[in-house]
Amino acid sequence: MRTTRRQSLTLLTALPGLLALAASAQGANEPPAEVRAALPGAKLQGQMRFRWLGLTIYDTRLWVSGEPVSAQDYATRSFALELLYARSLDGVRIADRSIDEMRRIDRIEDRLAVDWRAAMVAAFPDVVSGDRITGLHQPGRGARFFHNARPTHEVAGAEFARLFFGIWLSPRSPEPALRQALLGAAG
Repeated sequence: MRTTRRQSLTLLTALPGLLALAASAQGANEPPAEVRAALPGAKLQGQMRFRWLGLTIYDTRLWVSGEPVSAQDYATRSFALELLYARSLDGVRIADRSIDEMRRIDRIEDRLAVDWRAAMVAAFPDVVSGDRITGLHQPGRGARFFHNARPTHEVAGAEFARLFFGIWLSPRSPEPALRQALLGAAG
């Protein structure tokens, strides 16, 4: 079977993302450095590949220290949520989509949404295939974000953290299968 130039180019453009996802799978049980530093003894609670319209967007992993996190207690527990991107995405669009998803969980005043969006724009750079954004939940305080293990921004506020991490972990998550895969039996 002959490979066309178009097929070769398609494979070459997909290769970095596939290699990053394969590397992620190899170290799937080992938390990244920023998680090890913040959550000594962190263990993988759950993971799943997120797809939208058939396209892989990211792999997500939930890291916990101690007892498993549940949909009922996630807002009161320390944990890290890691997203390993399979494609390039604009950081501003990530922030905008996050606000949209947070609003699906609960009502957000417009003034607060503007402030949170600005904070997330500071936290979320543009990403390319293989990049990792990790969010560290700090109960009662907010969230710290990392891009490829480097700190980007801290967002204060327990309500922000509840709604942001609720995108994946809340009983009202817009992606219940993803929530179940991350929380497992503790769900």
